[in-house]
Amino acid sequence: MEAVFFHSDIFKFIVLPLIIFSTRICDVTLDTLRIIYVSRGLKFLAASIGFFEVLIWLFAITQIFRNLTNPLYYVAYAGGFAMGNFIGILIEERMAIGTVVIRIITQKDADELTELLKKEGYGVTHMDAQGAQGPVKIIFTIVKRKNIEHVLEIIRSNNPQAFFTVEDVRSVREGVFQPSR
Repeated sequence: MEAVFFHSDIFKFIVLPLIIFSTRICDVTLDTLRIIYVSRGLKFLAASIGFFEVLIWLFAITQIFRNLTNPLYYVAYAGGFAMGNFIGILIEERMAIGTVVIRIITQKDADELTELLKKEGYGVTHMDAQGAQGPVKIIFTIVKRKNIEHVLEIIRSNNPQAFFTVEDVRSVREGVFQPSR
């Protein structure tokens, strides 16, 4: 009975493409997370995820090579890849692991902004500088990724014309950090 099912059209055109699609989502999601962990220096976690990622990928690619004549499997494989990237990024955004530096450049007097950031518990370093259109103030703050939106809300509400960048920080030592929200 089982052998009949595995050779049926339902299995060939519905079940197996869904299996390929699902396994590809899993392996690419793990790949996305592994790359993030590698970039953050989490070697052992990245290696562990990589092990399972490859096992899942081997299963998916084996199904493709066993059935090279069915283009539906190619579509399932490619669709799983795309969806895996999307899901991996969503998961990473929710996990928000690590720290970032937010660099703010403003022509407006920045005293109120720096005081607001300090009041909220963020460490702030600022300096006077010269920009293309005259004097500016550069403000640096290192925050947990989970707090990025909160800091950006403070910047936008206090100084909507401020230029800012957000960059990943690999490691941090000491300093003033707000407790995670």
